[in-house]
Amino acid sequence: MEINEFIKNFASQFDDTDASEFTMETRFRELDEWSSLNALAILNMIGKKYTIILKPEEMKITNTVQELFDLVHSKL
Repeated sequence: MEINEFIKNFASQFDDTDASEFTMETRFRELDEWSSLNALAILNMIGKKYTIILKPEEMKITNTVQELFDLVHSKL
């Protein structure tokens, strides 16, 4: 699993935020578009693309794309 692919897949879960705004340091909870629906979409994407089932509580402890990537990577 590569970080650039993860960022691309992560960014695709947002409709109004340009993909170029997403980096490893992006604090996704601070985005105007962030909502619980995005969180569910991201959890679903992680399950489908990486066959990792994250609990919402696990995702809640992450703030940046890098932190979420590290969490998913630790479960591979």
